[in-house]
Amino acid sequence: METFKSAICQLKPVYDKEQNIVTAISMIEEATRNGAQLITLPEIFYYPYELLALRRIADKDNATLQRLQAEALKSNIYLCTGSLAVKTEDGIRNTAYLIAPSGEILLQYSKIHLFDVAFDGLRVRESVIFTPGNQVAVAKTPLGTMGIIICYDVRFPELARKCALLGAEILIVPAAFNTITGPAHWHTLFRARAIENQVFVLAASQARVAESIYQAYGHSLIVDPWGTVISEAGEEERIIYAELDARVLIDTRKRMPLMEQRKPEIYI
Repeated sequence: METFKSAICQLKPVYDKEQNIVTAISMIEEATRNGAQLITLPEIFYYPYELLALRRIADKDNATLQRLQAEALKSNIYLCTGSLAVKTEDGIRNTAYLIAPSGEILLQYSKIHLFDVAFDGLRVRESVIFTPGNQVAVAKTPLGTMGIIICYDVRFPELARKCALLGAEILIVPAAFNTITGPAHWHTLFRARAIENQVFVLAASQARVAESIYQAYGHSLIVDPWGTVISEAGEEERIIYAELDARVLIDTRKRMPLMEQRKPEIYI
């Protein structure tokens, strides 16, 4: 892994998909001017997280993805698209992509664990809209080896561990926690995944949209392998930055060699 500057674009989406895409590209360009080499967007970055609307605005082709590929190529950056609602032969998938500075897609990941929950004041059934993914992988890049999971996936530690066992040094997590789960669990879960897997974690949220029926929590985070939050947003739209220092990863793994001390034969 190399030491480099990363950024998360915490967008506040409006009810206009095209306007949100334009805003995202503008924020990517700003982050690039400020020296970021890896830039990440949130889960479903181009619309408030309202499931019935996502069925309507889901991508039927690769037009949005191609625009982001062109932006990565122009800006010479690694770009995680956040996630897109993508229509496939098997249904709509919540899918994120990692794009190289060449514009090539290095990694594609569809959300595996769907958010089907019931709280007082909030009921969500993602399975009504989305078809779950079934594969996890990582991408080796000159900056480091990167994996992607999406939002609710973070509550299933086996998935982040699978990325780590595949060699991940950086875990990118586009997400849209809400104002019930966010205050309770957001910081704890992302710090825990960073600590137990000794990876950098980039948790990219939508900003809070007050008029939406689904209130995103915001608070995008960048966490280092020791579990230290090295950058955090509030609820509003903004870009956050952090240097991902390779020495922190190396030192953490050297001083506490968790992967070498595992006893998987006992865990089964």
